[in-house]
Amino acid sequence: MDTSTTKKNKILDMAYIAMFAGIMAVCSWISIPMTVPFTLQTFAVFLAVGTLGGRRGSLAVLVYILLGAVGLPVFAGFSGGIGILLGNTGGYIVGFLFTALFMWGMEALLGKKTWVLALSMVIGLLICYAIGTVWFMEVYARNTGEIGLSTVLGFCVIPFIVPDLVKMALALLVSKRLAKAVRID
Repeated sequence: MDTSTTKKNKILDMAYIAMFAGIMAVCSWISIPMTVPFTLQTFAVFLAVGTLGGRRGSLAVLVYILLGAVGLPVFAGFSGGIGILLGNTGGYIVGFLFTALFMWGMEALLGKKTWVLALSMVIGLLICYAIGTVWFMEVYARNTGEIGLSTVLGFCVIPFIVPDLVKMALALLVSKRLAKAVRID
């Protein structure tokens, strides 16, 4: 491979990563306010990794989080800043990165088969729920007072299970089609 092809591929990688970070921002703006806002962010995370692959998809999630951390309004409710990440629901946003990294690991171990992607999405979502829930409990306890696990699960996880499964199925279908069109090597 010559250097011009390598340079072109790096430019395409950066463009796709930036594009999917932008898609995550747009999906976060589609929001129904709740204790943990109902958004399409998980759909965008699954779509990014499913379409771009583990490395590029994980980088898109990282870029999205970093954009929000420096204050750009890319999170739910057009919010941004390190305070959002350090707040009650910041663990769910950080959990997106661990979801993407887990999906990348599954892809590296088992390949890009549809069942691998589907399984990695399910387990990745559980990882995101776990990180976000523990984070929520810790921050809430520090700022307000102790809160029980069942209460946090009732506010932050249980209402989102069915919608997240629907988003997951949609992301699986769309990412498979997009991956063919995008031709990621």
